[in-house]
Amino acid sequence: MKLTLRQMEIFLNVVESGHLTNVAKEMGLSQSAVSMSIKELENILGRPVFDRINKKLVLNEVGRAFYKEIDPIFKKLSDIEFEFKNSENKGMIRVGASTTIVDYLMPSIICSYMSAYPDVKITLKEGNTKEIAQMIKEGQIDVGFVEGFVSGSDIIKERIGIDELVVVTADKSLAKPAYIDELASKRWVLREEGSGTREVFLDYIKEKVDDLNIFFELGHTESIKSILQNRECLTCISKISIENEIKEEKLFEVPVKNFKCQRDFLMIYHKDKYQSTLFEKFVYFAKKLMTQMIENNSELCLRETVKEIQAEVKEK
Repeated sequence: MKLTLRQMEIFLNVVESGHLTNVAKEMGLSQSAVSMSIKELENILGRPVFDRINKKLVLNEVGRAFYKEIDPIFKKLSDIEFEFKNSENKGMIRVGASTTIVDYLMPSIICSYMSAYPDVKITLKEGNTKEIAQMIKEGQIDVGFVEGFVSGSDIIKERIGIDELVVVTADKSLAKPAYIDELASKRWVLREEGSGTREVFLDYIKEKVDDLNIFFELGHTESIKSILQNRECLTCISKISIENEIKEEKLFEVPVKNFKCQRDFLMIYHKDKYQSTLFEKFVYFAKKLMTQMIENNSELCLRETVKEIQAEVKEK
């Protein structure tokens, strides 16, 4: 399309005024610039849109038809521009999160935010920690929530909370006090390579265990829990992901001696990310709510918490 928004704006102003000098003055342009814009517009259309009568520009039949089509379009574009300039709660945020966070924390956060701010659209991509970090580096998402280790000088990392990893099994006979090296020969089910859960656990036990008997590797926490309930095996998993199973005695925590494996939940984004007001509000909301969910083991009154955070966001 050769027509420009500037040409449309000048055309509409000339229609309203009828005099180039008035339009030039109102728009802070020279009269020759306004005249040139109208001539270029007419050249693009291939026909005159004004009749020059008594030193005044008057729409002709072509101009009236053109005006009828252009006027509502330009007004709509002006409304859109005004709305985005004056609305801090409209737009789209692309979020990525690692599996544990996607399954047990992020749904409540996103649903609560979108309920509070219905004009904001949030897209959510899932992956392991390594995959989410790569999405940040390539600009595929705006912000990521992961656990474990993240490398790269181009990624900003903010700690949100601490997650505890525990050893669990569905076989009650295995849920007895033991040292981690005494359990190494048992069958273990772990997450796939690149998973923050796996990396933190293996790094924690590397000085105590030479060879862990990894029986199966899976890409999802729920799949691991399913395997556990059908096999005599162990896994190391986020405590927040097995709260219900522990209460219902579908899984049992193994009291491993001298074992305190923890990891950070991180919020990550690219160092060159433009931080709009919309981005800052979402990040503040998500960090605050996630922190409270972690500290309260996910058992909290979301409605009241969201109201409190909304009030804090408005004050910022």
